Amino acid sequence: MLALRAVAHRPTPPPAWQPRTDPAPLLPDAEPHRLLGTDAMAGADPELLLSLYDRLVLGRRFNTQATALTKQGRLAVYPSSTGQEACQVAAALAMEQRDWLFPSYRDTLAAVTRGMDPVSVLTLLRGDWHTGYDPYEHRVAPLSTPLATQLPHAVGLAHAARLKGDDVVALALVGDGGTSEGDFHEALNFAAVWRAPVVFLVQNNGFAISVPLAKQTAAPSLAHKAVGYGMPGRLVDGNDAPAVHQVVSEALARARRGDGPTLIEAVTYRIEAHTNADDATRYREEPEVELWRQHDPILLLERELTGRGLLDEDRRRSAADAAEAMAAELRERMNADPVLDPMDLFAHVYAEKTGQLREQSELLRAELTAEGEAR
Repeated sequence: MLALRAVAHRPTPPPAWQPRTDPAPLLPDAEPHRLLGTDAMAGADPELLLSLYDRLVLGRRFNTQATALTKQGRLAVYPSSTGQEACQVAAALAMEQRDWLFPSYRDTLAAVTRGMDPVSVLTLLRGDWHTGYDPYEHRVAPLSTPLATQLPHAVGLAHAARLKGDDVVALALVGDGGTSEGDFHEALNFAAVWRAPVVFLVQNNGFAISVPLAKQTAAPSLAHKAVGYGMPGRLVDGNDAPAVHQVVSEALARARRGDGPTLIEAVTYRIEAHTNADDATRYREEPEVELWRQHDPILLLERELTGRGLLDEDRRRSAADAAEAMAAELRERMNADPVLDPMDLFAHVYAEKTGQLREQSELLRAELTAEGEAR
């Protein structure tokens, strides 16, 4: 009689198990993409570089002026983007006019770069309105204070545009802290499954308020998260304005072709505190901040432009004068007390007021009338 020999059972998964997507092309490069200081700059468009420079100088002045207005009590709060202006300026300039921008609360500069009135952009942070502008005019969604809630909205708009046959791409901005929210996961998952024409730009500025990135994720980079959803991940130096413009432009073009979404991580740094209510010295050291000051996006671009003979003292002065004129007008307009009607609280909630809103508005009207009579 033959003895039966035990053989290890090695099950083979059925063909349906096979990956839907080859992960290799989706993985980001090991190092952030850079252009400044490389041979690739030889073919760069001088007009684009100078436009980026002018916008960066204006953006820096916008940040310092808005911060000053906060200290003067003219803004309730201001989340400065000093040090990471290149992410917002370059990304906004890469968009077509027909595209939609979905900003977070820190992305005021991106909205201004899209051509919006600076006072309208700051209205939310002044505390006057939930948003101070018509989103349809410049195709800029309301600044989103809740973390990452704008991302599913961007996917919905992009998916709807695709179904309608509209040649529109949505660019959604978010910080590294927002990637820890469930909305981030839901948005990327839906976008990839639907192949929605949307680009996600994560501005990794090192901290979610006081929480460093290392305490949020153990991933090799935030860009690596893209492969888990089935979309490409790109890693870029967020202080290299031409590189950001190039990477975002390529992702927007990819989405417009119908090839689906892209996740971009722009590595940058928040030089200022989270907001005026934050004490950054409690969770980071000044030597770390100083290292990033040496990698300032304006400084990097100035060196490149000066070395190529594109930037002289007259052009520097012109950019600075234009930024100062913007700041002066912003100061003057923000120092004027706005005339507000409390009844506007109910004006733009629903096309037709619900019973509850009617009841609340009538109650407020009665209180205002009584207050006026008491005077």
